[in-house]
Amino acid sequence: MPRIFDNIDLQLLPALQDTLRISERADFCVGYFNLRGWRLLGGLIDEWDPAQGQACRLLVGMQPPPEEQLRSALSLAPADGQIDQQTALRLKRQMAEQFRNQLMMGAPTNADEEALRCLARQIQEKKVVVKLFARFPLHAKLYLLHRPDPNNPSTGFVGSSNLTLAGLSKQGELNVDVLDQDACHKLQQWFDDRWNDNRCLDISDELVEIINTSWAREELVPPYLIYLKMAYHLSQEARAGLSEFRIPRDFGYMLLEFQTAAVKIAARHLNRRGGVLLGDVVGLGKTLMATALARIFQDDFGLETLILCPPNLIPMWEDHKDQFRLVGRVLSIDSTPRELPDLRCRDHGSM
Repeated sequence: MPRIFDNIDLQLLPALQDTLRISERADFCVGYFNLRGWRLLGGLIDEWDPAQGQACRLLVGMQPPPEEQLRSALSLAPADGQIDQQTALRLKRQMAEQFRNQLMMGAPTNADEEALRCLARQIQEKKVVVKLFARFPLHAKLYLLHRPDPNNPSTGFVGSSNLTLAGLSKQGELNVDVLDQDACHKLQQWFDDRWNDNRCLDISDELVEIINTSWAREELVPPYLIYLKMAYHLSQEARAGLSEFRIPRDFGYMLLEFQTAAVKIAARHLNRRGGVLLGDVVGLGKTLMATALARIFQDDFGLETLILCPPNLIPMWEDHKDQFRLVGRVLSIDSTPRELPDLRCRDHGSM
């Protein structure tokens, strides 16, 4: 009678590991492969010799996103689930990107780093070959292991566990072991038919490239490159603001280049986060810059401006408001508690 592995009463991972220890080659087919999950099994095949045919063939099914599945199901166009070679290559690129995105999730650990390096090395040594089955969505899960035993040369595990940390050891699953040799032979034929399909694409080199350019790479990244990457991302919003907003014509050439850049970047922050702080030393034109910023939101979003300032600055702000046709009010800070409750709500932001 087969054993039932549900990861509750009976765990699949220990049985799979024990069988792999006495095996010399393996064929895995999974719907989803998490690169970090390889650390559960990778060390058990490290002594295999590919020259003797000892290797793990890993077949990954191509699983479209849920929205794509729904779109396909509701489509009026006839579909037989088959795809052409060009589409298969496009799916291969998409799958490679999905593997790359896997490594961007979660916090890296030493165990993950070691396992990923092990996987890359084993692929390069031909101990592991990974293919993507792209002819049609394939969600099967099969772990088929072979050993030099004349009485029981093959053992299979069939069920619902993907090659992931959760699928093999944590979440509830349903799998059975297959010990009948006729059944194992049929499972082997089923696997070989898909492995040899011309829409089954080798993605081994892509996985090695993904790992060797990730945080798990063997060679350390120079600190200067890390600095450049940080600077790039920190300046990304500044670059977006410079291209997204324009200075009103009323200001002509009154703003210097650094002031123009500051206003556009501030507009980006104000628009995205509902607030921004303009700061600089005395005499560098903060009043003019704030007026330009207010005009941008007046012109682009139809907003009015409420200016709160010390009493001695009211004449200056009134002059700027009139000169640059700013729609709004100027209030003394002292009168704010008394005046604000009666003003119309302005909910876009503050600066």
